[in-house]
Amino acid sequence: MSSPAKPAVNATARATTDLDATDLGTCSIEATLDLVGDRWTLLIMRDIFRGVHRFGQLRDDLGIARNLLTDRLTRLVDADILHKVPYQDRPLRFEYRLTPKGMDLSPSLVALMGWGDRWAADGQPPTLLVHDVCATPLEQVLLCPTCDETVGPSHIRSRPGPGRQE
Repeated sequence: MSSPAKPAVNATARATTDLDATDLGTCSIEATLDLVGDRWTLLIMRDIFRGVHRFGQLRDDLGIARNLLTDRLTRLVDADILHKVPYQDRPLRFEYRLTPKGMDLSPSLVALMGWGDRWAADGQPPTLLVHDVCATPLEQVLLCPTCDETVGPSHIRSRPGPGRQE
């Protein structure tokens, strides 16, 4: 049995529509995943955002092997996502704190959490994120800075950016 022929792709039409990862050269999502895209790194970041800053506390909370935690923390420090702050002199011990680059990961973790609340927790979130001033549960939205309107996934388009590699 022969397989059906694939429809021809009109390259001109494709060029004027959305771009996919192969069109972008180095994709920002791929570059981000190279830095923080494994399970342990994301869970470490979650804990750091929750206020767990010391090696032993992270190890105990996550149940992660010492060598894996050391590797992930070293990579996060080398990538300037975390920085080490001494909290004890003898013996010298450090806490791990977020850099501005690390703080900028917050919306990504919140988005993953929201997706998990909806699709992995049957809409019954195990943890709620609330505004610290008024305790209102938070919503994550994309807002167009020109129109001041909320933008849903079906209204997002891609176009070449200044970092696109030819």
